[in-house]
Amino acid sequence: MEKILEKALKYHKLSKEEIIELLKNNSINDKIFNAADNTRKKYVGDEIHLRALIEFSNICKRNCFYCGVRSANKNIERYRLSPNDIITLAQNAIERGYKTIVLQSAEDEYYTAEVLAKIIKEIKKNDVAVTLSIGERSFDEYKVMKDAGADRFLLRIETTDKELYKKLHPNMDFDNRVQCLKNLKKLGYETGTGCLVGLPNQTIESLADDILFFKELDADMVGLGPLIPHKDTPLKDFPANGFELSLKVMAITRLLMPDINIPATTAMETIHPNGRIIALQSGANVLMPNFTDELHRNQYEIYPGKKSIDYTKLEEGFKKIGRTISKSKGFREKTT
Repeated sequence: MEKILEKALKYHKLSKEEIIELLKNNSINDKIFNAADNTRKKYVGDEIHLRALIEFSNICKRNCFYCGVRSANKNIERYRLSPNDIITLAQNAIERGYKTIVLQSAEDEYYTAEVLAKIIKEIKKNDVAVTLSIGERSFDEYKVMKDAGADRFLLRIETTDKELYKKLHPNMDFDNRVQCLKNLKKLGYETGTGCLVGLPNQTIESLADDILFFKELDADMVGLGPLIPHKDTPLKDFPANGFELSLKVMAITRLLMPDINIPATTAMETIHPNGRIIALQSGANVLMPNFTDELHRNQYEIYPGKKSIDYTKLEEGFKKIGRTISKSKGFREKTT
């Protein structure tokens, strides 16, 4: 185990079998987390990049088994924010010093590429980066938004196990999702992906494949976290116990991809009372505070119990772990 960890630290490469060994064996977890933290410090420094998250629609054409905004859920109040409301929320974040705006929504086709392009152009007048997280679109639609100034795109693969993907994503095509990620890379987006940890019938082997997929794609961002079942989904009775394993997947991802951006996800904090800080000490370097207004934030319930961030305690908490808030847009600086 120690030799595998030394190899990861020195070469940032591991075989699938070696990744499986690290994931299966819990005897050196703390050493893995410390190694990931040291790698993060060496390659991306002590600055934490804050991204202002705006969740602008919970209307979704998809029916994913784990998601609270799935189209089959009739117990949710649906909403769409107007372009003006989205721009106003972005302006609020920019006035507070945020250098990246993240526009996230369910897969709502009401917002065409042209509509989103106008919003992106307006926000970009403020010299900030714009990240999109709006699901699968065509190459041409992605191009329209890239030409409008979008910088990054987050599209999580969720799992690279094709059979599991098929079971959890009715009427969706795994190969198309992979193609979308390739299209985003081709168009020059900083491309983010990630996975859910703790899915039913998910194996350690498939999690190792997920990590290798991130590396093969050369993802610029990887966001992952534990499954937190929602009461209005088919997985409502499935246990939420993936925190430690999520942390290990994240830490190993950092070891193999030392210069990428990795968020300490809200799901980490939701499942563990100190999850964000623990994640930031185990390889993460990004936080995404939610700037959606309170009413709609509560209606964008992908999973229950989402934790918000107390802004007054933010810098104080960072100082305690020797970290500072970045003043930059936080683009990946490739060193490997």
